[in-house]
Amino acid sequence: MAGSKRNKLKKALAPSRVTPEPPVDDDLMDDLFAQLDSRDQTVQSESAAVINSVQRNQQERMIETHNKQDAKSRFKARQVRKAAALEQTYSAGDPEAEARMEKEAKDEERDIYRVCQELSLQLHEINPDGHCLFSAIADQLALLGILPPSQASYSATRQAASHYIFSHPDDFLPFLPPLAGEESGTVSHAGLMTPDGFERYCATIRDTAEWGGEPEILALSRAYNVPIHVVQGGSPSIVIHDPRQPPIDTADEKRVVRISYHRRMYGLGEHYNSLRPKGPLSQLSQKMHDMLAT
Repeated sequence: MAGSKRNKLKKALAPSRVTPEPPVDDDLMDDLFAQLDSRDQTVQSESAAVINSVQRNQQERMIETHNKQDAKSRFKARQVRKAAALEQTYSAGDPEAEARMEKEAKDEERDIYRVCQELSLQLHEINPDGHCLFSAIADQLALLGILPPSQASYSATRQAASHYIFSHPDDFLPFLPPLAGEESGTVSHAGLMTPDGFERYCATIRDTAEWGGEPEILALSRAYNVPIHVVQGGSPSIVIHDPRQPPIDTADEKRVVRISYHRRMYGLGEHYNSLRPKGPLSQLSQKMHDMLAT
């Protein structure tokens, strides 16, 4: 980050500021949005407060008065709502809620670690920048030799997911929630997106840092013709997306994309990491750890 931008961001995050600053430039706001996914809760809460003071009224007014927004505006509107939730959570200071979230995070970490041990996998952290699902799958596709390393990026997997979803509307439209509150004009009377809304949804996935979820995982599984196994806390511990019909429920397959899904690892922000096979050194280290633990 350039010195001037760093200074502006530092000034924006200064806790002593009590009145909203004039609207800041887009680059600085993008930096603030990225901080919402930080693992540092102080950074999260401070970024949330700044975004709320600068953009909340503007974005809410935009949501209410515009039926047609471009992809970047919709993404920023969603981030503003996330900032509001984060600010409310941290300002509440509820010890019981904080203890509950901490326990959930530890339980989740334990569950994911257990599955990784069973499958000889290790967690490879992905940058929490809104592209994490697509970056994690790109990392796995490179490991499997499906994508060349030079092409294994979130932009490539975003493009593939968007193209597949757009090319198979009948497979996805019934399962995509209406963009209620943001683009009421794109929701049909049957409660489904209209073709215009569907096109905008696909553009959002392709062109912005909008989070990916189940539809995008399914699309990428089919687009690259590879099973995608999502390791998570709770039950089931592994969610399998398999393009083959019927699916083959084998956890020890070799040609499988394996990623982890974290609900609590990054505060309120959902996150995906890549799960790589353990190398010889990491396996030896684990054996020594297990011996010492017994």
